[in-house]
Amino acid sequence: MRYIAHIRESDRQCQTVKEHLLEVKQLAEAYGAKLGVAHIAGLSGLLHDMGKLTEAFLNYITEAVNHPDAPPKRGSVDHSTAGGKLLFKRLHTGPIDINKAVLAEVVGNAIISHHSYLQDFLNQELESDYLQRVRDKSLDEYEQAEQRFFDQVMSEEEFQDYVNCAAAELEAYLEKEPSVSHEHKLMFLTKFIFSALIDADRTNTRVFEENKPEEPECDSEHLFARYYDRLMDKIRSFEEQNNADSPIHRLRREMSEQCDRFALRPPGIYTLSIPTGGGKTLASLRYALNHAKIYGQKRIIYVVPYTTIIEQNAAEVRRILRDDEHILEHHSNVVDDADDSDEAQDGMMTTQQKWRLAKDNWDSPVIFTTMVQFLNTFYAKGSRNIRRLHNLCNAVIIFDEVQKVPVPCVSLFNQALNFLKAYGRSSLVLCTATQPTLEYVKHKLDIHTEAEMIDNLDQVIEAFKRVEIVDQATMEPFDNERLAEFIADRLEDVRSVLVILNTKSVVRKLYDRLKITAGDIPLYHLSTSMCAAHRNEILEKVREHLRNRDKIICVSTQLIEAGVDVSFECVIRSLAGLDSIAQAAGRCNRHGEHELRHVYVIDHTEENLSRLPEIKAGRHISKKLLLDLRRDPAFHGGHLLSAQAMERYFNDLYTEFQSKLSYRVPSLGMDMIQLLTANKLDNTFFQDYCSKHGARLPLVLANSYYSAAEHFRVIDDRTTSVLVPHGDKGKSIIAELNGESRMADITRLLRSAQQFTINLYEHELRQLDHNNGLESCLDGKVLVLREGAYNDEFGLDLDNDSRFDLSIY
Repeated sequence: MRYIAHIRESDRQCQTVKEHLLEVKQLAEAYGAKLGVAHIAGLSGLLHDMGKLTEAFLNYITEAVNHPDAPPKRGSVDHSTAGGKLLFKRLHTGPIDINKAVLAEVVGNAIISHHSYLQDFLNQELESDYLQRVRDKSLDEYEQAEQRFFDQVMSEEEFQDYVNCAAAELEAYLEKEPSVSHEHKLMFLTKFIFSALIDADRTNTRVFEENKPEEPECDSEHLFARYYDRLMDKIRSFEEQNNADSPIHRLRREMSEQCDRFALRPPGIYTLSIPTGGGKTLASLRYALNHAKIYGQKRIIYVVPYTTIIEQNAAEVRRILRDDEHILEHHSNVVDDADDSDEAQDGMMTTQQKWRLAKDNWDSPVIFTTMVQFLNTFYAKGSRNIRRLHNLCNAVIIFDEVQKVPVPCVSLFNQALNFLKAYGRSSLVLCTATQPTLEYVKHKLDIHTEAEMIDNLDQVIEAFKRVEIVDQATMEPFDNERLAEFIADRLEDVRSVLVILNTKSVVRKLYDRLKITAGDIPLYHLSTSMCAAHRNEILEKVREHLRNRDKIICVSTQLIEAGVDVSFECVIRSLAGLDSIAQAAGRCNRHGEHELRHVYVIDHTEENLSRLPEIKAGRHISKKLLLDLRRDPAFHGGHLLSAQAMERYFNDLYTEFQSKLSYRVPSLGMDMIQLLTANKLDNTFFQDYCSKHGARLPLVLANSYYSAAEHFRVIDDRTTSVLVPHGDKGKSIIAELNGESRMADITRLLRSAQQFTINLYEHELRQLDHNNGLESCLDGKVLVLREGAYNDEFGLDLDNDSRFDLSIY
């Protein structure tokens, strides 16, 4: 009998279970080869849908396709447990080979979880979700499914040989990096195998459903060589400009050449500390392209703190490389699948299945994404996040403005980078003018002792000095009324003023206040209440005014200060962390158009930072440094932005948050590092389990992957991505997503939608829902703002008139 894995929607053709298992195995092997674990990854693909070799699933999928209006009860057939049960039965019972027992746990967990998220080996209720599935759960037709697997897919002898190869790979993997605990190694291996399986399964299913060959993998070697030539053409064109021999241009050229030479160094973790205005984007791209050519890296990934930097940097790179097709911007997950399990729908081509299968796996040669998305790939719930993890291997990853790593995530960030360096053969570049001291925390970054790409940094920093920091913060308090007067005073002497405040609400209030007093002076507002496309439009208008040397005021949250290429004659920065002040200074006299200009640091009394503890702490430490300098101008290297001041700032910041650097989960009394990687002696759950059950947990691993992911948020408050009807393009995307779309169209639309999303907190969603400001598409999986809830001046409008707007997109 032919057992069926999928039935194609368009022509009712069937993909057999054997075909699907062997094809997913082949794909997973290719992904696993990046880590030297092809057979371990392949084993997960080989067994993941073994439970479909049953009469029950055959009847289920046939009924679902033949009777779509009255499908069988969802969840009535469990097909993802069988493969994990087979591994546990054969490798984890009777006389145990410890290596194969670990193999059963690592691969088995990936298999049973491939329609949701990795299960806990031990949870806070002192039970094992993993054991309940692979040991305790009774499966109808399990013995028949096992026999059919060996009869139809792979013989027992071949299977045993394959398992032996996988066990050998596991042994070799564990022997690397002897200073790292097995728990750390196996946590990352489990996540990597899960990533490989999720991507292989969904890719194979999508290719079958689309009924066309998968596009061949991009030839990154030749592509990067072509890109490098185009970049060098651009760099040579700079040398032909009239001011090419000025000291600043010569220094930029020398730093760029240093990055080019540094590309010869083997993959590792390095720093690039070019100051603002030093040509950081081109220099880092030059390193990345040359290094990728030399060492065969498959992709180049830019990780930035804010989405605003994505648009600008991606646009600049596109112009230089002259290529739109191979450059991906990934701002956020338009579809949130963190709490979904789709096992009940596997085999049925619902709308939910279409968006799950849509290509969203970071397989582009050049990718721009955010720190939130990078950390989510390793630690957040949802198979869409972790699906991308394996593509972070064999890559050059540039962390632009790396000082913005959220403090609670420092240890998690360090461990992810250490894994990618040691096992993923990736090269990691920490790119900023204000390097954080990541190697001095408990779970330190394994950075090279001679990691800096740029020689003689002190002289370079002095050469690029363009501003003076003016301390107003220790002189007088500011509210918006006083600030509006201060802005007016500055505009007596300069033509452009940028004001950066810490909270969206105070930015909006100042903007409304200035609309009354600014008169005919162009006034602009920027915040994350506006979608990326909208912010980009505003920034273009701002740049046009700056080019024309018009009078202009721009009021913004901190999103503008990291990497956005604007140059104002005057910047006013509300007191914050020293790194933020330094980045704000980079928006003033950015290109050295003028003699030294002023950056005023103020103490704004109307900002409520109770929910922003990092900014609050950074503000306090920066104020102490300012007071030190007021008492003795020779302190901290003589100025606020010196290397000594920056090192002191980060050391004080990490000391203050020492107990939180490993992402504390108060409700569990543990931190994320303990949940993910603690050995049994240090695992509170394990000790309590032994007391409760009077026996040891019969597993090698006792980590709590699901519980850890459930509590992980890169920022303290969970937000939801919402699509906004900004401009004709935003409205068009919403309309198309509401229509009947093919899978390829959904892939395209979800990528396009990145530019038209904002992230909302729960209280904002509740208020919008109350005002009838929300609707949805894609079977409720994508939330959409109604037109009345989005303002073309400042973005999200919670006090909207959508309750009277009954239009449907």
